[in-house]
Parts: sequence; structure tokens; C-alpha cells
Amino acid sequence: MVAKLLKQHNKALAETASGHDLRQADMVRVPGGLFRMGSDVHYKEERTARDVRVDGFWIERHAVTNASFAKFVTETGYVTLAERPLDLAIYPDAVPELAVPGALVFRMTDGPVDTSDVRHWWHYVPDARWDRPEGPGSDLNGRQDHPVVHVAFEDAEAYATWAGRTLPTEAEWEFAARGGLDGAEFVWGNEMTPGGTHRANTWQGPFPWRNLETDGWAGTAPVSSYEPNGYGLFGMAGNVWEWTTDWYGVTHDTNTAKLCCVPTNPRGATADGSYDPLLPRARIPRKVVKGGSFLCAPNYCRRYRPAARQPQMVDSAMSDIGFRCISRHRNGVVTHG
Repeated sequence: MVAKLLKQHNKALAETASGHDLRQADMVRVPGGLFRMGSDVHYKEERTARDVRVDGFWIERHAVTNASFAKFVTETGYVTLAERPLDLAIYPDAVPELAVPGALVFRMTDGPVDTSDVRHWWHYVPDARWDRPEGPGSDLNGRQDHPVVHVAFEDAEAYATWAGRTLPTEAEWEFAARGGLDGAEFVWGNEMTPGGTHRANTWQGPFPWRNLETDGWAGTAPVSSYEPNGYGLFGMAGNVWEWTTDWYGVTHDTNTAKLCCVPTNPRGATADGSYDPLLPRARIPRKVVKGGSFLCAPNYCRRYRPAARQPQMVDSAMSDIGFRCISRHRNGVVTHG
């Protein structure tokens, strides 16, 4: 009941408040057009690659930062999902002592482990949240320009509402990430480290027990640490996964595969179709996240590519998931009053 009341309170706050200082300067115009979405040569959920068309839109130059999210929280009093107690009716298998506010935090293992079991490195940490990313005793000192993490889907939506914006669809996100390099493997081209230079914040070394940090970062990095793509967008690969509005399906062409024509502004699966069949008791729908994160490594998760996609339960608050907003309004400028 407490969690439900907090959710209703948060929704009302986000709808009545607004991000008055958000302007066109922090956004980039993506012209829209035809592109090849997905990949036939990587993970099966990226298939089948096909032509898709999207309309033009404005998108934020980089992921939402801790500083921006802090402003949102200060102005609205918003309480994130990770700060609310768990509803045991929704989580029937939850251990009672862990049914407390908190989030999933990555912890490096002491040595090689079975990478099919994520419990080796993901740990539910009570009181971990967006401004305490590693849990009690941690803070955001020196990380104001890092992407905010531990934001569940509804948290990202609430911020977008406050900002007068929305979250991108999977197709919009992928089109923007490609930066005009249609069909390229990476955001910047077809070579992972052109000229020996790292172009994204990813994991170097054997995941999850040794990170060589040759890119200079062990965790999140400032949002503008690497060169932007062809559209001037920063961090469209690595650093943090980013939420999209599409429900997850086993392929990205769930609703368009049988169409005779090139789909325009395609959408993903239905909410009912997004549930994980391997977790029948956890009736929590999943959205598509894109871009990979600082935890993606060649030996485990080669998802630092524009075609890559992953399912994420909408209640997930994790230390490698963030977001950025878009606007479909003229000039991407939010006006108030």
C-alpha cells in the first residue's frame, strides 16, 4: 500500500512540475529516414535485420546525469522505485529480510565464475539508490557529470514527463546511435578500437573478475568522455544501458515481420508478450534497453553496438542502467506557461 501511494504521489508531482531550464541547447536534431535495423550476424534477438523508417526527432546529447536527476528530485520530491519497500504480493519469492528498499549493485568476483549465473556478480544491496550507487556510505562526489543509475523505467518516465519530453522507441534509439553509419557494426565504424583508441566505456579483460581498465574507467564515466557519433551524440555505446519505451519481444521485428512494406516508426511487442517464460511467477513485463554498459566485454556481452538489445524488467534498479530523453515537438524546445 505504501509503495502504491508513493507511485501515485510521484506521478502527480512529475505532471505538475516542469524542468524550466531545459532548452534546445542540450538536444540534437536527428533528421529521420531509412536505415537497416538489427543484425543477422550477432545475437539471435537482433534478427532479422530489415529496413525501417523513422520520423525526425530531437534527442539529448548524452545520458541524463546525476546533476540533472538531482535537480528533478529537488524540485519535485520524487521518490525512486529503489527507495520504496518491496510489495510482497508482486514478489512472492522474495526473501522477507530483503524486501526492503534497495537496488542491484555490481561487485567484481575474486576469480573466474560460471557466467551463466549473474548472481555471482549482481547483489541486492539494501539502501542502494541513485544517490548512493554502491549502497550506504557511498555518494555522488565527483560523479555529478556521470549518468544517473538505479533508475527503474517508471523513474525515467517521471523525469521525462517533468522535462516535457519522452523516452525513445527502440527504432528511434538505434537510428540515432548509428549516427548516419548505416550497417556499421559499431557507433563509430567497423573496428572496435580504431588506431588503438577506445571509443566507448566498456570492460577490458576477462569478465567479471579482472578489468584491465585500459579505457581509463572501472565503472561509469562522465557522459561526454568519448568522441560523439555522426549526429553529435555522446555515449551511444557502453557506459550505461538506456531505457526505450518498447516492450521486449524475442526479436525486434515482432509486429512488423509480416508486413509487405517498409515499416515507419515501428514498435515492439505487447506488454503480455514481454514476460519471461522462464520466470512464470514473476509477472513483471520487460522493456528493451540499448547500448550496452561498462560491464560489456568481448568474452561475455558484446552488446556495445547499435543493433544490440536486451530485455529489462520495468522494476529493475541496477548500477549499469540509465536513460536519455527525446522530443518530437518542433525544435525540441519545451515551453511552459
